[in-house]
Amino acid sequence: MLASLFQTTSPIDLSTQPSHILVIFPKLEKLPKKYSVPGETALEKLLLRRGMQLHDILNAPVSANLDNGELCAWVMLDTEHSVFEQQVCLRKALKLLLTENPTEIFLSVHGTTQQKKVFAELATYVTWLNGAILPIRKSEPTRKPLNKIFLHNYKDDDNFLTQRAVAEGNLLARGLTMLPANELTPKTYREQIKKLAENEGWKYQEFDFDTLKQMGAGAFIAVAQGSHDPKEASIIHLQNTFKQNQPQKQVAIVGKGICFDTGGLNLKSARYMQGMHEDMNGSAVALGILLAATRAEIPVQIDCWLAIAQNHLSPGAYKQNDIISSLNKLSIEIVHTDAEGRLVLADTLNLAANLKPDLIIDFATLTGSMISAVGSRYSGIFSNREDLAQKAIAAGEASGERVCWFPMDADYDEDLESEVADIKQCTLDSNVDHILAARFLNRFVNDTPWLHMDLSACNHKGGLGAVDSYITGFGVNWGIQFFRSLR
Repeated sequence: MLASLFQTTSPIDLSTQPSHILVIFPKLEKLPKKYSVPGETALEKLLLRRGMQLHDILNAPVSANLDNGELCAWVMLDTEHSVFEQQVCLRKALKLLLTENPTEIFLSVHGTTQQKKVFAELATYVTWLNGAILPIRKSEPTRKPLNKIFLHNYKDDDNFLTQRAVAEGNLLARGLTMLPANELTPKTYREQIKKLAENEGWKYQEFDFDTLKQMGAGAFIAVAQGSHDPKEASIIHLQNTFKQNQPQKQVAIVGKGICFDTGGLNLKSARYMQGMHEDMNGSAVALGILLAATRAEIPVQIDCWLAIAQNHLSPGAYKQNDIISSLNKLSIEIVHTDAEGRLVLADTLNLAANLKPDLIIDFATLTGSMISAVGSRYSGIFSNREDLAQKAIAAGEASGERVCWFPMDADYDEDLESEVADIKQCTLDSNVDHILAARFLNRFVNDTPWLHMDLSACNHKGGLGAVDSYITGFGVNWGIQFFRSLR
């Protein structure tokens, strides 16, 4: 549940005894007299005590207790800095307050009308993201949710509809990803998705295990058949609906939803199996984007495809040197059972492509080599269209969810040539597996304009950008920004 937002254009009245205040102002050498800054005297004393100038708090927030016991944090933002840098600064400032578990936050923005607009949008988004409580199973929770946000000195006519919608989508993605694997099984995941579809008015279609087997989706089936109950696995198709003014663009978003990844018969070690309940993050991000787009009323027709399964090991699990047949009739030589993500995505991408959308975007925690390439501060993207890659980079800059564009030239296919099948699933010794995975997936999109995001930034120690938790929900804000660039 997100905190309610109440707005007022008047300065904060300290006589009302607000408990926690965040003051945001632009890059300045000194405070203009026209500003009515909460706790100005306390700020001046704090800076004097520390031997600091006002501009020293640019991107370095400070806090102090005011005379009546209020905790006030002050932060200065430079609008010429990147959105990511501004988000990080606001997150750190807000954290100074949230550590005390307040039920209310007072935001006070200052500057020109345009600066106040930017600050208010950023601050409400960051506060909503970090004021809510994510799923935890402690007997005594250490945090309480933020109930109300009071915004001073700026009023938004739409009451920050887009910022709230994106925050809700991000929280959905993070909340699902954090659920333990014994709670979020393919069966319970499907049930949650169906309930969400009913609540949001989405069309819901499910391709179950038997149906997919009859259709010839052998790549998906190969992975699913290793579970104790393969029939829990399915591919889900969701579609947003419009009462009028049908949008011109039709976009398919595809998400990898492996609820737990043991590695299959090529069993992961304990170190690398830790955290594999997060391997469904791509599907959670796709769901988060669909939710955010629906609630923000983004005029894009979205077909959301979710590949829901587990990669377990059993007598029926697929093996190295198996040869399987995909939905589009390509024979695939299995090389490593821990490269299951590209298999479930292959048939799901093919289903999406068969509806002939204008664009396909897939999201997946796909390869360790992407983390080796860029770490967890960026996610990597691949595309079969240069203009889409450029739009993806621009969306990363606008959203604060940064992406790096990787090559996927055709000569990389040499590494995937098989002597016994149409294509190899992967290789055993490549240090460019992220590129080979993209080349593999490219075989299943029917030359539809396509973007692939390898979610190396799905988690980051200490938080990333606007998000303070280890699980980042990376991709939801990016997706909405990207949709805005479509014409």
